[in-house]
Amino acid sequence: MRVIQWSTGNVGRQALAGIAAHPELELAGVWVSTKDKVGRDAGELAGIGPLGVTATDDAEALLAGKPDCVVYTAMADDRLNEALADLTGFLRAGVNVVASGPVFLQYPYGVVPDDLVAPIQAAAVEGGASLFVNGIDPGFANDWLPLVLTSVCQRIDQVRCLEILDYATYDNAKVLFDIMGFGRPIDDTPLLLQPGVLSLAWGSVVRQLAAGLGVVLDRVAESSTRLPAPDRIELPSGVVEAGTAAALRFEVRGMVGDHAVCVLEHITRLHPDLGPDWPTLPGQGGYRVEVTGDPNYTLDLRIEGTDGDHNTGGLKATAMRLVNAIPAVVAAKPGLLTALDLPLITGRGLVTHKP
Repeated sequence: MRVIQWSTGNVGRQALAGIAAHPELELAGVWVSTKDKVGRDAGELAGIGPLGVTATDDAEALLAGKPDCVVYTAMADDRLNEALADLTGFLRAGVNVVASGPVFLQYPYGVVPDDLVAPIQAAAVEGGASLFVNGIDPGFANDWLPLVLTSVCQRIDQVRCLEILDYATYDNAKVLFDIMGFGRPIDDTPLLLQPGVLSLAWGSVVRQLAAGLGVVLDRVAESSTRLPAPDRIELPSGVVEAGTAAALRFEVRGMVGDHAVCVLEHITRLHPDLGPDWPTLPGQGGYRVEVTGDPNYTLDLRIEGTDGDHNTGGLKATAMRLVNAIPAVVAAKPGLLTALDLPLITGRGLVTHKP
């Protein structure tokens, strides 16, 4: 299957390497947004050996080649309208898409207005193509992972999905400082904590879990708290001064009456000593699923990149969730797909035969 990689940022570089390694995929092109990347070999941008494909900013030329799928990993959080226009354009051109955002599209039903989703569905039908938005979180860590665990329950009272991570090595200043508000005064409300934004970004998680369990939610609630840095913290992406925000904990709760049935919780630290009474995981952290019922389950998932860093591993996991889904998405009926619509996706063809 001929695949185009759209952007070469933190996730895009990992996706490029994944496409190159996948036996069922052929890299047919790479789109970049910055002039200094145009003309460079895709392998160089991915940090691997040459791939014989040069990057371009000519979108029309790439789509004219009629690829089977686009892997779309361009930033969408701060350019929502542009990202939606990109996706509808791909679909209308008859090109399938796997994308890391906008994240609410992983399961938009009941999360965003129908008139926002309708143009995407219409473009997909018109072009005979499909769109699948996913990753690790929102994505695998809070869709298939918890839903598979519920298959060995007799009774389910609550499903809680947690991301418990140290973000100190996450080198993305826009996300850390502008969107999450780290390094800013505690009383300054960042984009992520504006009213309704948490429910927009992760409401799709709790609503999809509820749908997978056959539960109709009455409402979605959200809450958050932040902690200041006791001392100056130096990060690869910038500096967090003492007294400014350095830890964040939030919940998005899917409610039936007064009972939280499905919960998404994030615990994000920039130093392991922050929030000592908050949940922790060994090492640099990872993901946890807690199912309360009969029986009770706790499932911990640790991710580590080949460089030993968990954030690198998380970027790779997000990329490969998309890349490995391409054959199933190409084979699916046209439309906006969710994890509930696709068959079991495995690492088919990825096993090496090293001694």
